Amino acid sequence: MLRTNHHDSPQPTTRATRHALDQRQSSQPDTSHPLTEGSTAGPKDAAGSKVEIPQYRRRAILAVWAAAALPMAALAWLVAPAVADRLSGEGNLPMVKALTVCLMVGLIWQFALVMALVRHEQRSLRWSTLREALWLRSPRSPRSGRTGGRIWLVLIPLVLAYAIANIFIPAFGAPDNRDLGSFLGSDAGQSFFSGNWGWFAVTVLLFVFNTALGEELLFRGFLLPRMNGAFGRGDWVANGVLFAAYHLHVPWSIPVSLLDMFFLSYPTKRYQSAWIGIAVHSSQSVFIGAIVLALVL
Repeated sequence: MLRTNHHDSPQPTTRATRHALDQRQSSQPDTSHPLTEGSTAGPKDAAGSKVEIPQYRRRAILAVWAAAALPMAALAWLVAPAVADRLSGEGNLPMVKALTVCLMVGLIWQFALVMALVRHEQRSLRWSTLREALWLRSPRSPRSGRTGGRIWLVLIPLVLAYAIANIFIPAFGAPDNRDLGSFLGSDAGQSFFSGNWGWFAVTVLLFVFNTALGEELLFRGFLLPRMNGAFGRGDWVANGVLFAAYHLHVPWSIPVSLLDMFFLSYPTKRYQSAWIGIAVHSSQSVFIGAIVLALVL
């Protein structure tokens, strides 16, 4: 920083010298009015305060996918049968219990994985950081730039389309002892859940981690914002394919899950909000949860 003594230093005597000093003084940062709470940051300050989301290479994307998909497959096909052999109950009940607990463990692991990745990437788990790093913000119109408000109305057609797709394009080939819908419709399932508030709470917890804190937070909140560098404009398609292939623990649902890219991946990308995917996907959990609640009551 230039320091001068007004009493001892001679005044500049040429126009070129004066111009050089003026240039140097104007280049010094102005610290006479530091930014305080309530003041407005300039463009550079605002840009610096935003969370920067890095773009992952395909190898890194596949590594995150494997860290989620492979444990779920192992828990469903290796751990759950071993646990079921030690549980009491008739018919498919032991397997249903084991799968519920094992898959919930896998989904909780996905939540922990997302938190660990964000912590490593952003060096913070503050809500302000998580909101931007995981797209947990109000949807933004790609045309007007508006956020929230009427933009949320897009959920109505998306939820309806998602429901219709799941109703008219059901999954085929699911074993009876691994099909929750068949179990809920059976006499054993209705008898098991009747008045069983404990297992109702376990089921609700499974749904919360399934469609909010687990799968959606990982695939739409974490992976999708980081896939554009590797896949360009087709990032939402790649995200949908990865999400379908992730269902190794329920492989009969993989073909139907490919359609989820249109109801979950694309709207999330278009509106830059993971809440879109979470809300649409959770509509399924709310529907099944209401059925289970009716059985409990």
